[in-house]
Amino acid sequence: MVSQETVLEWDNRLVCSSNVCVYFHVSLHKDMTFVIVCIKVDMKPVIDGWMDHPLETFQGSGDHDAVDVTSWVSVCPRGLWKVQKKQTGKESQHTVSISGDDASCSPSCCPRLGSLCRVRVRLKAEVDEAESLVSEKGNEKLSVQPDQSVTELTEAVVTAFQRSQDSVLQVPLGDWTTLRLGEGQCDVTEACVEGMRAGEKCEILMSPVGNGPVVSVPHQTEENLPLCATVELEAFTPGKESWEMSPSEKWEWVKSHKERGGVRFRSGDVWGAADCYSRALKLLITLYGKKKGHEPEGEEQRDADTGDKTQHLPSDNEFKTTKAELHSNLSLCQLKLNQPERAKASAAKATQLEPGGAKAWYRLGQACQMVNELEEARQAFKKLLEIQPESPAALKALKIIASREKETNAQLGLRLSKMFS
Repeated sequence: MVSQETVLEWDNRLVCSSNVCVYFHVSLHKDMTFVIVCIKVDMKPVIDGWMDHPLETFQGSGDHDAVDVTSWVSVCPRGLWKVQKKQTGKESQHTVSISGDDASCSPSCCPRLGSLCRVRVRLKAEVDEAESLVSEKGNEKLSVQPDQSVTELTEAVVTAFQRSQDSVLQVPLGDWTTLRLGEGQCDVTEACVEGMRAGEKCEILMSPVGNGPVVSVPHQTEENLPLCATVELEAFTPGKESWEMSPSEKWEWVKSHKERGGVRFRSGDVWGAADCYSRALKLLITLYGKKKGHEPEGEEQRDADTGDKTQHLPSDNEFKTTKAELHSNLSLCQLKLNQPERAKASAAKATQLEPGGAKAWYRLGQACQMVNELEEARQAFKKLLEIQPESPAALKALKIIASREKETNAQLGLRLSKMFS
């Protein structure tokens, strides 16, 4: 009989396309056979200019010796940071705290979209200092009883704090904070807790991508990069995968992401705004497939479980308008982030969805100018003039294009004259 004893196992993630990730578990047995089990398929929000890196995992034999090291790129208010996460195991053995009819959940469950998560983020140096100070007092790990966690987290509200342009970690350091997974308040922390269970703790190393943004970190200097911190997940409430959500729930998330993106853009958080618009578009992709099956437009739909008319879906016109606005807003963010090719693609999608959208045509013209596609830029600005005949911005842009073309033709003529002289 062939032995099925596992000698090596790891989790991994495969980025299949621009917004689809497949998570799977791989086991290697003593007979040198592999067993691959798909855990889930997730449509990840992708911000143009970055994407998640595949997970890198190192694991010893046996569950107790397992050390998982994963890496990805996260969005921070002033740029992109590479994050490496090392799972350090469970802090307690109690089950996941949830609300509703069920009293508990399997410890193998992890937070999902909409989950309220009770987390604490601390710099590693501060953790080591705190542990040394309390070592004589015994173990100071999670002391909250499971029943107390259920009550407290069910009645808790999301901790209110401003996203800071000068912070990578975002969340208040050292304090227990309640986050709603999926809102993108802190991309680094959310990405960590997505794969954690209640009572678990992980260590993270963060460093700016490329030259990186100039971001200040409390009690941390440039010489101490990469930044090292710990993330603890005390408890969380149930959430849903995007494919489990009703169309009306997805639509509410889309609207909240769109509104949050506007707030962040106005505050100067361009990366955060782009993240919000990308999250909204990701949900709209799945919502469109659901919506095609509904007959009445913009009318209330009956809840599948209760039969109550509680779900309100957008009309086709509202759906297209919202999607066009999201692409247009994302294009503006990409222009600000010096990503003209991607801005051009986003603006083009917006003009296709909403041909009367003046802002989208202007942004398309700007993007074409930046990549030196002057004829396409001229056509975009002429289209804008059809919508707004006296647009000063369009008239000014056309003059600039004419001047650039005249200069280009003069340079070309000079080269040709030298070639044949």
